[in-house]
Amino acid sequence: MFWSKLGLVGFTVLWLAAATARAQTDLPLDPIAPDQTKPTETALFLEIPSVYGAAKYDQKVNEAPAAVTIITAEQIRKYGYRNFAQILDSVPGLFTSNDRNYGYLGIRGFNRPGDYTSRVLLLIDNHRLNDAVFDQGGAGTEMPIDVDLIDRVEIIKGPGSSLYGTNAFFGVVNVITKRGRDIKGAEISGEASSFNTYRSRLSYGNKFSNGVEMLLSGSFSDSEGHRDLSYPAFASTNNGIAKDADRDNLYYYTGKLSYADFTLTGGHQWRKKNVPTAAFGTVFSDNRQHTLDERTYLDLVYQHEFAHQLNVKARLYYDRYYYKAHLPYDYAETGTPPFTLNKDVTEADWWGTELTVTKRLFDQHKVTIGTEYRDQFRLNQSNGDLDPSATYLDDKRRSSFIAAYLQDEWAIMNHLVLTAGVRHDHYSTFGGTTNPRAGLISTWDKTTVKLLYGQAFRAPNPFEQFYVTGTTFKANSNIKPEKIKTYELVVEQYVGDHLRVLGSLYQYDISGLISQTLDSTDNKLFYDNVDNITARGVELATEGKWATGLEGRLSYALQTTHNDNTDRQLTNSPQHLAKANLIVPVVGEKLFAGFEGRYTSSRLTLADNNASPFYIVNVSLFSQRIVKGWELSGHINNLMNQKYGYPGSGEHRQDIIDQDGRTFWVKLKYRF
Repeated sequence: MFWSKLGLVGFTVLWLAAATARAQTDLPLDPIAPDQTKPTETALFLEIPSVYGAAKYDQKVNEAPAAVTIITAEQIRKYGYRNFAQILDSVPGLFTSNDRNYGYLGIRGFNRPGDYTSRVLLLIDNHRLNDAVFDQGGAGTEMPIDVDLIDRVEIIKGPGSSLYGTNAFFGVVNVITKRGRDIKGAEISGEASSFNTYRSRLSYGNKFSNGVEMLLSGSFSDSEGHRDLSYPAFASTNNGIAKDADRDNLYYYTGKLSYADFTLTGGHQWRKKNVPTAAFGTVFSDNRQHTLDERTYLDLVYQHEFAHQLNVKARLYYDRYYYKAHLPYDYAETGTPPFTLNKDVTEADWWGTELTVTKRLFDQHKVTIGTEYRDQFRLNQSNGDLDPSATYLDDKRRSSFIAAYLQDEWAIMNHLVLTAGVRHDHYSTFGGTTNPRAGLISTWDKTTVKLLYGQAFRAPNPFEQFYVTGTTFKANSNIKPEKIKTYELVVEQYVGDHLRVLGSLYQYDISGLISQTLDSTDNKLFYDNVDNITARGVELATEGKWATGLEGRLSYALQTTHNDNTDRQLTNSPQHLAKANLIVPVVGEKLFAGFEGRYTSSRLTLADNNASPFYIVNVSLFSQRIVKGWELSGHINNLMNQKYGYPGSGEHRQDIIDQDGRTFWVKLKYRF
């Protein structure tokens, strides 16, 4: 039944592509940047947008061996996105969830409870962000970047292990940040929003006459969160009300310095989040429960274009991740204090280096050869009670891997290109794994058709293998890498001078999926290779842009994901996603209105219930150039005050975790 529906939709897409391809001439492209001369109707689509993350070099999105979506800084401003999850939620086929501690990214029907977004590789300026213990990339406020510093976000769907190795399982999300020249001076901004939330930012950037370019920025945010959250699962304690337990505090510093062929980037984030859900069997409504996350990274890149189209890129990087949680427990089960405070700590440090060489050969081949080494020299996990003192886990490890990869972009003829690549990773912990991909891309006038195949893997991480607590988790050191094979057909069609139509049919098969499992003998959670998954889906999108500033996007995704072992639908996997985005110029180039609507169908919970479907409507206003140097914007999220929730994971007593109703924010920015 699914394939009959899928085939009908796919046939419609291909028919549309073929029908509209006739009598087309030049390919339309990205609109001219807002600080340039206002484009005319004929110049509006003068250049197809480029993507870097699909091949580790810049190429047009219609040439990339993947289905690609680009979200620009202008769209972020005009739609009023204030966190990374809002950006991702706007992308066709993507959906997020939140357990009031961390945010999680779902892609193509997959977002398992207990998964820390470990199956999507998150990059900032091409630097890997997923940490070395949990593999967590971050999709909520734990994402270490202020959205005001984002130049564009590249969402590259499909397996990317042939270039990136582990975590590039379902796709790669590459955040490209602004440069000093994009700010040209100093910026200061402040904003206020619901739940006594306040945020401020100070940035300075410039490119100097001696060739040095720099950007420095610092951001601070403080939110009280909900003062009262109701959880009926804890009705016997404080009437199920968690009081003053939702606070979220964070700050981040970001820097970028470049001169000649060298670029140094870095960042540091500190985030403390109170947890109101009493996760992991903790005492309910004890606001001492919190998590603390710190991320630091430095990345030095040398890139030079030599003669005869020889490009060399070398990277040296260092990362640190620190996590601490305070967890109150009632071991005596009396329900009366004092309760025992448990301390959970993770410390991870790693460094690495990568060399990539790209060369044009015989006019028809663009060959990329690369190697990467990473040394994870501190992978420490500990867990114990503070008073009375008790230690349950004190695990200290290190690991490393070395990898080599090769890719060839072969122009077989004028309208046909074959991209094929393979990467081999060798880990000190479990040995080697080899992952290929191939893409056959045909382009005729305004029509592009891509046939894609790829394999990817995700290595088991130290948290899944070795984490132990006294009451909740136990270790399993015998986990193997999980693997995925993906088959995909992508059609991209430009219609006239204003519209772009995209369609994608895909199937992926996962073997040995690492899943969070409950052992009924001791009632403890552990991770193991227990599942095999098959998923099929279709994604459709239409984008439009006009010289007046009007632009929009409509998208729909149909996705089915099944556990082959149980022949059941996966939990937290909506079958239907429908999205509508529209930017309307209200007063020329000075005032814009943004409208966004998202429909998400029901999702199965761990308790075999259904989280209800919901439709979210967001509205924003963005003004610029009304008064020189000033920008004023405002946003209402969940305008209709829709009640909805996300499925909880194994550490939650709540089957469904309710989310915020209607919220708002206002922001004022000044550039000088």
